Amino acid sequence: MWRLSTLFVLYNVFRLIGQVTFKLPVYVYALPQFIQLMDEDIVSLTGLMLLVNPSCREDSLNVVISQLSLSLYLMTKCQLKLHHSLSSLAQTLDHIELARRECSYPVFTLEQLLL
Repeated sequence: MWRLSTLFVLYNVFRLIGQVTFKLPVYVYALPQFIQLMDEDIVSLTGLMLLVNPSCREDSLNVVISQLSLSLYLMTKCQLKLHHSLSSLAQTLDHIELARRECSYPVFTLEQLLL
């Protein structure tokens, strides 16, 4: 059974995949002001990235996630929590591969780790 939040994320992913070649994607910055609003896994990933490679702190572009990558991550997490079928997860993996392959904008450090 699909929940409303899962359907919204799914709609967002399909809409964004259709705009993969768009030159100015929407980004989310993992800035300290926003970190408390983010998912615990993204916060942990950001912290580990900054601990392992302190030079990432010098460039704010290293803590950037595109809206498409964040939506794909949230869609996968929803599917796992709601115990969706393997075929549903395989389809999401296909969307992730498509997004990585067709992406015409730069992919930043945190975004590479997230996908």
